[in-house]
Amino acid sequence: MVADKTYLIENVLKNSAKTEMEPLVAEQLQLLRKDKNTKPIVYVGAGTCGLGAGAGETIKQVGFFLKDKGIDADVIPVGCIGLCSSEPLMDIKLPGRKRISFEKVSGDKVAGILESVFSENLPNHPLLGQFESQQHEKSWENVPAIENHRFFKPQVRIVLENCGLINPVSIEEYIARDGYKAYLNTLKVFSRFEMCDFIEKSGLRGRGGGGFPTGKKWKFALGTEAEQRYLICNADEGDPGAFMDRAVIEGDPHKLLEGMAIAAYAIGATKAYVYIRAEYPLAIERLVIAIKQAKDYGLIGKNIFDSGIDLDIVIKKGAGAFVCGEETALIHSIEGKRGMPRPRPPFPAVSGLFGKPTIINNVETLSNLPSIVRKGADWFSSMGTKTSKGTKVFALSGKIATTGLVEIPMGTTVRDIIFKIAGGIVNGKKFKAVQMGGPSGGCVTDANLDIEIDYENLIAVGAMMGSGGMVVMDEDTCMVDVAKFFMDFIQRESCGKCIPCREGTRRMLEILESITTKPKNLETHEPLARFKGVMQIESLGKVIKDTSLCGLGQTAPNPVLSTLQWFREEYEEHVFDKKCRAGVCKNLRDYTIIVEKCTGCTVCAKKCPTNAIIGGRKQPHFIIPEKCISCGACFEACNFDAIKVS
Repeated sequence: MVADKTYLIENVLKNSAKTEMEPLVAEQLQLLRKDKNTKPIVYVGAGTCGLGAGAGETIKQVGFFLKDKGIDADVIPVGCIGLCSSEPLMDIKLPGRKRISFEKVSGDKVAGILESVFSENLPNHPLLGQFESQQHEKSWENVPAIENHRFFKPQVRIVLENCGLINPVSIEEYIARDGYKAYLNTLKVFSRFEMCDFIEKSGLRGRGGGGFPTGKKWKFALGTEAEQRYLICNADEGDPGAFMDRAVIEGDPHKLLEGMAIAAYAIGATKAYVYIRAEYPLAIERLVIAIKQAKDYGLIGKNIFDSGIDLDIVIKKGAGAFVCGEETALIHSIEGKRGMPRPRPPFPAVSGLFGKPTIINNVETLSNLPSIVRKGADWFSSMGTKTSKGTKVFALSGKIATTGLVEIPMGTTVRDIIFKIAGGIVNGKKFKAVQMGGPSGGCVTDANLDIEIDYENLIAVGAMMGSGGMVVMDEDTCMVDVAKFFMDFIQRESCGKCIPCREGTRRMLEILESITTKPKNLETHEPLARFKGVMQIESLGKVIKDTSLCGLGQTAPNPVLSTLQWFREEYEEHVFDKKCRAGVCKNLRDYTIIVEKCTGCTVCAKKCPTNAIIGGRKQPHFIIPEKCISCGACFEACNFDAIKVS
């Protein structure tokens, strides 16, 4: 069987420059690409988002239907195509017909849809569209092309090109779509330095935090004398609201492996690690399968395709510590030590894992490599801005109509992503801000919606590219509460090694908690402390940025500094007026008793921890504002809806 597989891939590579392939190989590739199918195929989006939306039941009901009707069809679980808010997705491809896609297909909808489509009729169910085909296949009447869907049309899919379309656990399907061709050509055509130079000329920058030029980074490792070098894929993905790495691995694991193989060759590494959090079981499962398949093909292992090149890829599961997104902390974790950063220099490219030159790239960076090598450095650098080339994957979440993964050319405006691709803000609400870059990033407000996305532009407005999370907020969002959420996350995730990060973030969180809570006793110094806290929080943030050991500590104050910059009036309202305009901060809410509804049952008075409620039995009660701490105990206890919250 392995010989047959080797024959296929050798022929794909051998015929890559020819206009015509051997008929047998060409036909086999058509079948593998599903350009030509002799029986029906049912695809179900079965990434983590799809399974969470009920795709498991959808797959089960598809099986029941096919068995009940005696229909011979293939059922293929695929990864996420990116349209998470429409899951579960189900596509159907009949022989001689174009593939058609339906959204929100819960288990109870399966039978009706399949019954209609197998009869070559369109069911009365929301659909996304039909896929274009290289073959002369019959179209579905009055069904638009899925490529023209609002969500997909502005996208340029490089990293995500196969996600949701191919079987993620079939290396044959990946090979049929030019998979591993770039890697094998790399071994034949490029020297190690030439590959580093090629990637540097493409303009590819690290799709993580700093955006360092990838090829330039590789050259540091290649130029360091060593008997052993290592490559690490950082798939830890610790930012709240980020799920790009997980989706890529679940939907197209071989693209990552091919990218890792190219990078390992370029730097002279014979061993590579995928550092992935254990909370991604499906991604790990598909990665394990993909690695085994690549070994069976001879693409990983000893003397790969008689090139004299060796490569071993190992999965290392992380415990989900945010700090292990930092390079040196990640290295310590792989070495079996506590995940804590160390001072730099020396940088990992010179002295990293086990003291050897080590390159760390994230999933998106590595997954770009196969397409760049196949299509050329000039092709990639033709997209984007002057300083940021290619595309960027973003995870869209929050108060928007369409959530999911998008891949857009660098230079696309934030406004276009939110209001064109994502469909704008839900429920007719007003846009307020979008948090970009996760806990290390900042806000992009309405005033900056038209900036073109690239590394420098985002930093200029107080945000950052980061791994690509975009959390959209509307007018009902309290920005002080947002800052408190991220600061709470950062404070809990701090490794505690350096004082500025460990103690500084704790103090910042205490200040934020203080100003989102009413003073319990106005006769003490508490009101003054709240005021002084806000005066100190900005300078405290700057000290943390300047003195923390690692990049995570240095960017920890960003959410607070960014919200202070753009929404200072909300902070002032919390401090001086003790008001939260969005009504989110529960401890700043005002509670009053509606006299006409109060029966004088005294339940609220008994529940009040500060004796702020007065009134006789069977008489209307009243709340003394000066004593009320806005705990809400009275509101929860009242059985007559007599408590008003404002």
